[in-house]
Amino acid sequence: MSSTLETREIEFALAVRRALDESVAELPTPTLDRLAAARAAALARRKPEPARAPQLVPAFADGHGMFGPTDALNAASQQARRPSGRRPLQGLSVLLPLAALVVVLIGVASWEDQRRIDENADIDAAMLSEDLPLSAYLDHGFRAYLSHSR
Repeated sequence: MSSTLETREIEFALAVRRALDESVAELPTPTLDRLAAARAAALARRKPEPARAPQLVPAFADGHGMFGPTDALNAASQQARRPSGRRPLQGLSVLLPLAALVVVLIGVASWEDQRRIDENADIDAAMLSEDLPLSAYLDHGFRAYLSHSR
């Protein structure tokens, strides 16, 4: 919703409220008494407000998350739950994904090294198992020929 539309809606709501306030002064007293009694009866019968679901806030945000500041009620309720100001596992929520990323990167690097070692071992085995002249071993393109001939 654009800000000009919101502004117009707010101005309209204020104009309606002013008009209602002015017309209340013109109502007769018995009508005002009946309206007051009806309001009191409605308030007595109203259902209690449902409990609000807790909002998730990033662990690294102290009242200001990635999507803007959190409301005051949510911040106050979170502060009441953790009187020390910090959760015990707050650092773990950041370190755990970083540790997983490091483990994955180390695994990929070792897999690539092993693949390269296996490829070189296959080339060496092919060279040693055939009867080749000595000049073939000195040829720089021979290694490429062996790797592409498979």
